[in-house]
Amino acid sequence: MRVTQDSRLVYEQITGFFLPAPPKVLGVAVSGGGDSMAVLAILAQWAKEGGPSVHAVTVDHGLRSEAADEAREVGRICADLDVPHDILTWQDWDGAGNLQDAARRARYDLMAEWAAARGITQVALAHTANDQAETFIMRLARESGLDGLSAMSPRKRHAGTVFCRPALTLSREALRDILRNRGIAWVEDPSNENRDFERIKARDSLKLLEPLGLTVGGLTRIAGHLAEARRTLNWYAFVAARGIIRAEAGDLVIALREFRILQEEIQRRILLEALKWVSGAEYGPRGKALELLMESLRGGNDMTLHGCLATVGGDQIRIAREYNAVAKIRSETSEVWDGRWQLDGPWPEGLHVAALGPDGVAQCPNWRDTGLPLRTLAASPALWRGPDLVAAPLAGLRNGWRATNLRGEEDFFAAFLSH
Repeated sequence: MRVTQDSRLVYEQITGFFLPAPPKVLGVAVSGGGDSMAVLAILAQWAKEGGPSVHAVTVDHGLRSEAADEAREVGRICADLDVPHDILTWQDWDGAGNLQDAARRARYDLMAEWAAARGITQVALAHTANDQAETFIMRLARESGLDGLSAMSPRKRHAGTVFCRPALTLSREALRDILRNRGIAWVEDPSNENRDFERIKARDSLKLLEPLGLTVGGLTRIAGHLAEARRTLNWYAFVAARGIIRAEAGDLVIALREFRILQEEIQRRILLEALKWVSGAEYGPRGKALELLMESLRGGNDMTLHGCLATVGGDQIRIAREYNAVAKIRSETSEVWDGRWQLDGPWPEGLHVAALGPDGVAQCPNWRDTGLPLRTLAASPALWRGPDLVAAPLAGLRNGWRATNLRGEEDFFAAFLSH
């Protein structure tokens, strides 16, 4: 796809992304930078010309003293464009882990919650072809494989909200030209001049690569070709998984013989999605850890990874939740336990939900009748009154209670096609 600089074509590219069935209300994430301000201006114009009504949102991560003023300036410009605007603040970082990654996750969580509260199903983001090319360079430096080098998806679902990237084939300068033509100012993030950041180094390297013919547009097209290859592999993994995997009590059970004859790359993708589905993690384990798991399973050996326990027995592989990963999780009976189990039953007052554990399984006289492995049951949800076991629905001790896995089997299969 060509990266165009024509302002009318830019307008048609962004609005056409949502056709032929645009939503009634479209959210747009606006940081105050040039890319997001241009997308905002175009969507606001579209709204005046009969397109979806637009509602803007800005996330203030509280990481720079200027951020609050910048968010308020976005609000002023939105008012000039007749676009409602909300500011969301993030104050939950505990100082641990990767700050940029934590901020990104929080941004999506906050925006998804904001959108759901307003009945907004789609939120536009302002990632450009430059972002695609910079990400490609960064991941190439990390020696990423096919998935890492593939282009960002035009759409991604997060917590029930579809985040859209209508400007992925447009250059950063094309969007800024929109603002220049309309006399709209934007904020330059000072971090864009900080050469300590990986993305800024990648941005600088692109300037050096241009004389070799490695342009933003060219790298964007390469990433797009790799994304097509990724989709093809995920399709074959989806078809294979459909035929050899079933969900049981929150575990995934894989037919061993059929799994062994699959191509290694298809095996890898199946195990990756299985670990994510069982653990509830957004990302799977890194490549080397997954390779160790595959080698272990080939040798008929069990292994724990990513909060999961993978076991080989008889004619099957079972991917289950690891007890140690859930042993300290406590929740109220009205809350979802371990991100996936909802428990319902009588007299919930004074009870809490926690893992059944090996000692709890021993208190369930009929647990063997369930046909489930002890280690699966140990990591299953149970009802407790203080130290006393009240009910363990998956282990046959129901006492009027039932446990529903909110992470359905179809969600697992759909994950192959959602990337």
